[in-house]
Amino acid sequence: MANTKITSRVIADDAVTTAAIADDAITSATIADDAVGADQLASNAVVTASMTNDAVTQAKIADDAVGADQLAASAVVTASIVDDAVTSAKIADNPAFSGTGSITLPAGTTAQRPASPANGMIRYNTTESSMESYAGGAWKKMDTTSYPILADFLVIAGGGGGAGGGNIGSGGGGAGGYRSSWNNEASGGGGSSESSLTLTEGVQYTITVGAGASYGPYGGVGPNGSNSSISGTGITTVTSIAGGGGTGSSGSGGGSGGGGGYTAAGGAGTANQGYAGGNSLYYGNGHYGGGGGGGAGAVGDNAVKGGTTGNSADNHSGDGGDGVASTITGSSVTRAGGGGGGERVTNSNCVPGSGGSGGGGNAAPTSGTYSASDVAATANTGGGGGAGSSSLSGRDGGVGGSGVVILRLPTAMYSGTTTGSPTVTTDGDDTILTFNASGSYTA
Repeated sequence: MANTKITSRVIADDAVTTAAIADDAITSATIADDAVGADQLASNAVVTASMTNDAVTQAKIADDAVGADQLAASAVVTASIVDDAVTSAKIADNPAFSGTGSITLPAGTTAQRPASPANGMIRYNTTESSMESYAGGAWKKMDTTSYPILADFLVIAGGGGGAGGGNIGSGGGGAGGYRSSWNNEASGGGGSSESSLTLTEGVQYTITVGAGASYGPYGGVGPNGSNSSISGTGITTVTSIAGGGGTGSSGSGGGSGGGGGYTAAGGAGTANQGYAGGNSLYYGNGHYGGGGGGGAGAVGDNAVKGGTTGNSADNHSGDGGDGVASTITGSSVTRAGGGGGGERVTNSNCVPGSGGSGGGGNAAPTSGTYSASDVAATANTGGGGGAGSSSLSGRDGGVGGSGVVILRLPTAMYSGTTTGSPTVTTDGDDTILTFNASGSYTA
């Protein structure tokens, strides 16, 4: 055949099939402009791999072609939004914000308030350091009162000293007064748990820890201890009364009363803080036993004659009254036990009294030597000192235990501002401040 081109005019419809077209015969140059339209493309014929880079420009996308169905999840990010594109008209009424964090409101000085305010606007005023709202045609400060700071306490006063030997029966020292608000645990003297303190942010509260009494010297009485307290603006001062001293006659009253001597009664305790001291007793044949000092949890024991003679091992001076247990620090600790009562006669078979649980001091033995620590109450328990025994010179009573003040409050509310070097511990969601000496806490 002559070198003659075959034109489309001489090719019948449907004459050229796929098998008649050589591989790679149809190039982009052989396809007329606009020859391939949407009708010529099979469904899903054009995939991402078929497109050259940057082939789809904004001009290639029809108006309204991209709807919500065409957007992948999280496709619109902050970088995709031009500044000021989201206006109030684009935000639905009453929007809800999810999450557990916070939202930050506009903040500025008084001079930077909106020029045309409208009722319902809120902002943070940096000049006044407060939130404010526009209401009733004027800017007004919003109430931003601090949340109340609830603090529980345990306040124990210093214990009384034990009476010295050389008395006609020597009483043990009474424990310091015991007041508690923690966890419905009892106060001393059978009292109920008290109400927690409501502290005010920024207020300094003074913590006073009462000293334990000095010992009763030979032939002398035991002094009373010193009060412990929490005081400050906005609260009713919490004061625990000092423990009463043991004596050679009627016991001294106090937070818990001191034990009596010479057949006398023990001193009275303070209501809702501690119990009375025990009574002294004459056994016969010149032998006398002193009463035990009162404890926060029990009356001091009376001296008891259990034998048939005055000098019998069955005769017993009064034990100190037991203290009260508290879990305010996270573990159970018993404090404020009374001191044991002493015996009059040297080398007696009669038994001196033991200190009550919770730091009460034991009475001295009727013979041999002993040290001051043998009859002293335990420090920072408010326990009463043990009494001296026998008529030998130099047989002194024991010192009372110093008091303690403990505060417990939510860690989220704890400021960390203290004086006096309290011991700071935590238990669960709470912080505990144990003051073994006087100091302060600023809420």
